[in-house]
This record gives sequence, C-alpha cells and structure tokens, in this order.
Amino acid sequence: MAEIIWTTWSLDCLEQIHDYIAVDNPKAARKVVKGIYDKIQMLSRQPQIGQRYEVITDREVREILYGHYRIAYLIRTESSVEILAIFHGRMDIERYFRD
Repeated sequence: MAEIIWTTWSLDCLEQIHDYIAVDNPKAARKVVKGIYDKIQMLSRQPQIGQRYEVITDREVREILYGHYRIAYLIRTESSVEILAIFHGRMDIERYFRD
C-alpha cells in the first residue's frame, strides 16, 4: 500500500472547500470533505487509478474526480503518493501547474 502525503497546499484547498460550503450548509460541507478524503484514500491501494495529467510530462501527475472536484496527485514512488491540490471543476488548473 502506498503512503498518502498531503501537501500544505492540498490541506488548504480542502479547508477552503469546507469553509465555502459551510457558509450555507455545514452538514453538506462535512459530507463533501469526507467524500474527498475517502476518495483519496483509494489511492493507497490503487495509485494508478487516476487519469494522467498530460500537460506535465516530466513527472507522473494524475487526477481523480469526486463530484465537482479534481484531485491532483503525484506518484512519487511505488509506495508514495503526494496529494498536490484539490480544485473545483470550473477552475483553470493549468495555470497552477505551468512549469
């Protein structure tokens, strides 16, 4: 099983998602954050499950989806997956990953 490593940025993203939704519906905010967290935990067993992010060619960056959210992650080694960020589907994530 691969270790899941959370970057500071990815934790900030998760907190911002929670806070944004919680303004209107705290229960829904907790549900969304738990769903994202649970989806990410799948990567410990199946790190290759996500679609390869082809814009980046020098590293194995992939993404998985949860609802309206895109979870970007890096396969560092066979036993290590780094969660890079969590984006709403409407965001232009390419501007964040330009080299």
